[in-house]
Amino acid sequence: MTATIKTIVGTGEPGRSDSQVNNPYGLAIGPDGALYFCEVGNQAIRRLDLQAGGISDVSGNGEKEYKGDGGPATVASMNMPHELAFGPDGNIYVVERDSHAVRKIDRASGTISTVAGTGEPGFSGDGGLATEAQLKIPHSIAFDKNGDLLICDIGNHRIRRLELATGKIDTYAGTGATDPTPDGAPLSGTPLFGPRTIVVGPDGSLYLALREGNAIYRLDPAAGRIEHLAGNGEKGFTGDGGPSQQSTLAGPKGLAYGPGGTLYIADTENHAIRAIDLSSGLISTVLGTGERGDGPEPDPLACKTARPHGLWADQSGALYVSDSEAHRIRVLTSA
Repeated sequence: MTATIKTIVGTGEPGRSDSQVNNPYGLAIGPDGALYFCEVGNQAIRRLDLQAGGISDVSGNGEKEYKGDGGPATVASMNMPHELAFGPDGNIYVVERDSHAVRKIDRASGTISTVAGTGEPGFSGDGGLATEAQLKIPHSIAFDKNGDLLICDIGNHRIRRLELATGKIDTYAGTGATDPTPDGAPLSGTPLFGPRTIVVGPDGSLYLALREGNAIYRLDPAAGRIEHLAGNGEKGFTGDGGPSQQSTLAGPKGLAYGPGGTLYIADTENHAIRAIDLSSGLISTVLGTGERGDGPEPDPLACKTARPHGLWADQSGALYVSDSEAHRIRVLTSA
């Protein structure tokens, strides 16, 4: 099959219009089939109609602040929205790194509110209400098979868990220590150094990228164990065609689980997208050259990128990529 890459929005210059985006990060296709994405440059969440092509505002007035709870999301201020996820209730959940909080956008009313964090960095609140607990520069969120919200609380080197039904929070994994994560270690009591992003597989497995650890792990909730999947801990751009455990990565900051058992990695500081075939354990590069740049398209292995962050794989096999500092969102497809 021949893979192709193309830009679906963005001109290469930052902006906020129907044709321009500004440092896009996390993204997801919503229940309505539209692509929703975070823009840290515009402090906003926007929606791209994949059929008609227009962009509309979902949240964020462009001011880099943490305010507006209880009112319309479109006039609220946001502070570094990194990732978003659609909850089992159909609402949009957004993690804001510099607000040290997770917020909810009610899709029926358009109202924004905080569901976790106080706005002040720290570590507190386990066992109590998430709105009274402290997070520290959280980066990523994902809903697990139980409908609980997992939060990569990267400054605390933990994964926190928010139970939507009760509003309570606890620590799901990580100890706060920055020691290495041993392969096969128990989920409880094992350190996680820089848990940057998390994605849930169809069987309930959790795939976790450690930014500082330059590695990818699989967390098995049923067995209560952690499995080393990719990256040997060293910073580099090696290993394509071989076992993913022996490869090197550089600051991985995004993950997506694709149909057919492929785990995609935004290997951000290598300006590339890597892919692990989970059945064979082999790793390859599917987008990028390892050098920072902007194109050319349509050959994905000749197309340079600039610190990509967000990934989303749809059921057709298309991979959406937030090519952050190229100010583009691209889509990788095979024919």
